[in-house]
Amino acid sequence: MSGALAYDNLPRVLDAESLHRATVRLAHEIAEHHDGGDGLLLAGIRTRGVPLAERVATALRAIGWDAAEVCAVDVAGFRDDRPHPAAPHASAVTDGNGGAVQVTARTVVLVDDVLFTGRTVRAAMDALVAQGRPGVVEVLALIDRGHRELPVRATYVGKNVPTSECDRVRVRLREVDGVDGAWLVPGATP
Repeated sequence: MSGALAYDNLPRVLDAESLHRATVRLAHEIAEHHDGGDGLLLAGIRTRGVPLAERVATALRAIGWDAAEVCAVDVAGFRDDRPHPAAPHASAVTDGNGGAVQVTARTVVLVDDVLFTGRTVRAAMDALVAQGRPGVVEVLALIDRGHRELPVRATYVGKNVPTSECDRVRVRLREVDGVDGAWLVPGATP
């Protein structure tokens, strides 16, 4: 199910235009919440959180912000629900060139495509803390589908989508998948 055609018969949660509008709205919410944005770090959780963070940064620049920095967070070594890699990364929070990013005392907005159990966000927070001590950590989720296993709440939400626990929400971004949108996969197995 990696291409657009595989999703034709599934319920669409967001089309390309509504995904764009949600991204712009999320950028406006961040701008309203943070005066000026100095030191703001948009930390995209790999894989789709990174291009989503870039899109939010672009939308922030379009409304006059130029201070938001974007980085990538690799949570593989910090998950509690999957095997850990044999050798942990030297740095799980990196810039576009693989260099370490300063997180200490900064306002960090963790950006992810779908917020579900909260375990990915918890792993991302662990990755941040392993690198420094952020001043504030907020969460931006393009889609919040509920069913938390951990006490995690998104500060910024693009769209709330009611689901059953066995459903899945698949977000696709053109930077990664060649198409923009989000689909509900009813009754999918984990």
